[in-house]
Amino acid sequence: MTSELIKNALTDAFKPELLEIIDSSAAHAGHAGARSGGGHYHVTIVADGFEGKSSVQRHQLVYMALGDLMKQQIHALGINALSPSEKTEGTI
Repeated sequence: MTSELIKNALTDAFKPELLEIIDSSAAHAGHAGARSGGGHYHVTIVADGFEGKSSVQRHQLVYMALGDLMKQQIHALGINALSPSEKTEGTI
């Protein structure tokens, strides 16, 4: 299942203290991406690797970690990437 592949890739890359993956693919049935096989996901991830990085840099790191999954299995991806200090500030 794609959610498990996403979990494994992000866990290997970031060793996150928090990782939540929401699969909203069913809500997009009939959408062009659904026909091509790619799903719709939202990821919330908290990891030390995001400390001092901009939002764009964090998204780039997530995309790199997911690699080939972005070509077929994932059609749309929402990302909420935070450092542990941001999590403790109550931004989740």
